[in-house]
Amino acid sequence: MPSLLFSLRYLLTLFMNITHQDTIAAIATPPGNGGVGIIRISGNKAKDIAQQLVKIDLQPRHAHYASFHDADSSVIDSGIALFFPNPASFTGEDTVEIQGHGGAVILDMLLRRIISLGGRLAKPGEFSERAFLNNKLDLAQAEAIADLIESSTEQSARSAQKSLQGVFSQQINELLEELIELRIYVEAAIDFVDEEIDFLTDGIVENRVVRLLQSIATILSTAQQGRLLRDGMTVVLAGKPNAGKSSLLNALAGHEAAIVTDIAGTTRDVLKERIQIDGMPLHIIDTAGLRDSDNVVEQEGVRRAHAEIQKADKILLLIDVNDPEPDTLLKTLPEHINLTTIYNKIDLQNIPAEIKESETGTQIYLSIKKAIGMDLLTQHLKQSVGFDGTSDNVFIARRRHIEALTKAQEFTQDALSQLQLNQAGELVAEDLRQAQNNLSEITGKFTSDDLLGKIFSSFCIGK
Repeated sequence: MPSLLFSLRYLLTLFMNITHQDTIAAIATPPGNGGVGIIRISGNKAKDIAQQLVKIDLQPRHAHYASFHDADSSVIDSGIALFFPNPASFTGEDTVEIQGHGGAVILDMLLRRIISLGGRLAKPGEFSERAFLNNKLDLAQAEAIADLIESSTEQSARSAQKSLQGVFSQQINELLEELIELRIYVEAAIDFVDEEIDFLTDGIVENRVVRLLQSIATILSTAQQGRLLRDGMTVVLAGKPNAGKSSLLNALAGHEAAIVTDIAGTTRDVLKERIQIDGMPLHIIDTAGLRDSDNVVEQEGVRRAHAEIQKADKILLLIDVNDPEPDTLLKTLPEHINLTTIYNKIDLQNIPAEIKESETGTQIYLSIKKAIGMDLLTQHLKQSVGFDGTSDNVFIARRRHIEALTKAQEFTQDALSQLQLNQAGELVAEDLRQAQNNLSEITGKFTSDDLLGKIFSSFCIGK
């Protein structure tokens, strides 16, 4: 099986070599004016194109100060030219960086000159894609480049850097090695069924599958936290009118994001705020009060509220402690949602701030207006997703990584069930094969072209 994965990777690389012989170029610095602007060139013609531009012989890894010339030999700009010969470059190809002044017009003139000399404009993410196809990065590391650029918090930037350095990939590769060894053992047991020892029932396979499940669960837990660092947790505020939803949004956001009045039904549409709690990004969504109404606008607001509830990572159901029927909304919410019930306005009844756990979930007693018990809520939000802002072991992760790990976990669990219930070696082997395929998609050892296209097209041009 490992040879099959290497063969697939080889064929993909061969296809890349056939269809990507052209030399690509792009502006690598952000749009707009700045002190320095950088253009990257990668491909077989990169050095030749750059030398025609600067009219000097470029030496590997030397910073050459030069003028950049147009077709009529006039000077477009002057700056630094750096040549990185293959394979010791970011893309694994001959690569040149042209560092000039950061004016948008100047950079555009330089890029047009490079294209006229035989380059072409790079597609989004094409530099990173070539680095992946040339085995300079695996897929998880390539994705971490985009995640590092897009980091919205210090913690997410540090976690993206860990993924870029290969921390996540190393853990996945260790899982794959363990899985491959297990598959070899199982398939050998199938091939030698006439041996005196039944290798499928001697306990060794079962113990190894159990250990594998534990390892997947550990990595999945860390990846969940990494996904939240990248995407943020979506928290929907739900409840009856005047329960305190908009007040809670304002309290968490730290400013008057929503209108708050004593009039029931003030919020008619969905309000969204992106905030941080100790480095954990949150998408807070305030919704219309849940109640029956003859008002067409309010009915649409309630419909949108239910739609957001269906998509949320967590629901905060706000209930006024003075409500004579506090539990009526619980019956209208979907089953199996991540729900926390918040009993607000405890200052009106001198109820102490506290957090409780019960069969129906977590209940938090607080007063938003008086800021009593708000620390219980923020700590609960972090703990409910396993977030630890001081953790040094979290790597960045994406939804596709979570899905791949979850599928691998499910197939491995199926393998354990087949082993324990039926001793069906062939079915165990097939489930383990499917688990391996899903894990391999994370690092790109077994990845469809469609997935690659989707991933790299989301990158910015120049990366």
